[in-house]
Amino acid sequence: MAETKRDYYEVLGVDKNADDAAIKKAYRALAKKYHPDVNPGDAEAEKKFKEASEAYAVLSDAQKRQQYDQFGHAAFEAGGMGGNPFQGADFSDIFSDLFGGFGSFDFSSFFGGGGRRGSSNAPRRGDDIVSDVRITFEEAVFGCEKEITIPFKEVCAKCNGTGAKAGTSPETCPQCQGRGQVVHQRQSFLGIMQSVEPCPQCQGTGKIIKEKCPDCYGAGYISQRKKIKVMIPAGIDNGQSVRIREKGEPGKNGGGRGDLLVRVTISRHPAFQRQDTTIFSTVPVSFSQAALGSEILIDTVYGKVIQKIKPGTQTGARIRLQGKGVPSLRDPSFKGDHYVTLVVETPEKLSAKAKDLLLQLDQELGDTLNSAKRYEESVKGGEKPGGKSTGKKKKGLFGK
Repeated sequence: MAETKRDYYEVLGVDKNADDAAIKKAYRALAKKYHPDVNPGDAEAEKKFKEASEAYAVLSDAQKRQQYDQFGHAAFEAGGMGGNPFQGADFSDIFSDLFGGFGSFDFSSFFGGGGRRGSSNAPRRGDDIVSDVRITFEEAVFGCEKEITIPFKEVCAKCNGTGAKAGTSPETCPQCQGRGQVVHQRQSFLGIMQSVEPCPQCQGTGKIIKEKCPDCYGAGYISQRKKIKVMIPAGIDNGQSVRIREKGEPGKNGGGRGDLLVRVTISRHPAFQRQDTTIFSTVPVSFSQAALGSEILIDTVYGKVIQKIKPGTQTGARIRLQGKGVPSLRDPSFKGDHYVTLVVETPEKLSAKAKDLLLQLDQELGDTLNSAKRYEESVKGGEKPGGKSTGKKKKGLFGK
């Protein structure tokens, strides 16, 4: 039976509304307690260190945190939009001064199931790259295909990616002997601590290129602009990303390419607002429609719908249009609702006939709400509040 992952907030012992500083502080405390160099051979401590580091890698990144809050651990499972939770994670500011130096701790090898520290010239996956695309409100609801242009690095055809001039080859680095890393020891209050850093002479590649390729200048790849078609799924929300596999930076030492993350920005709609899968809008109705009841036309993203409103409808009344909202990313068969707020409009310009008709209506209804004139007339007539006569006339509200 697969082990169920604990909630990342629970792992770090922080509230779901915790800010970046609180998350960083909580992780530093756990890393200091469970770091494998402090607990050599302790499998339980290593497990807790991995768990805390994974939680920090997600919650310290705004985009990953948003994906986790919405989809949970599923966002980082195989095929999830979030991908590998450690991709792009930066722990350098955490370990730069912790115990006197763990700044180069190799998380990629540690969490990949191998040894705690691996060779820095081993095959490494390339970095992800991020590109932005703007879409309309409707395109976010129904999904769409977009074409974007990105900087793409192709393997240099002249040197076949080695970076060396034709007829030559990269040589083994004399400082690290091809390992790509050097070991440093430091004295701390816990004793002698050891850290591993990329070799400064070969920058961790383990190789030195003496004669560089004239086409790529030793980089091993050529940059160019490339058009990519992106399928935007129905229901995507503002700030979310679509992951396209192996369209990112090229890997190193034979490692695979990173991914392309296409971050979506949704343009504002003049009539609709959105919250998750729910759409909101307001619709004006006339006084007669609200008083008598009527059938009105309501605009939705799926077209116009006819809706009955009951007699005596008040401004601010809300109508629910079930299934007229946004599809769910997790379950495309589910659609949210569209809530419509009715606003009874008061005409600003009236003809003489319209004014006369409204006065007749007011008299027919038998009363005028909150009318100063009505109250003044009742006082002139010698009435007490409530309609009883006082036996004498009083001055009106305006001294007449």
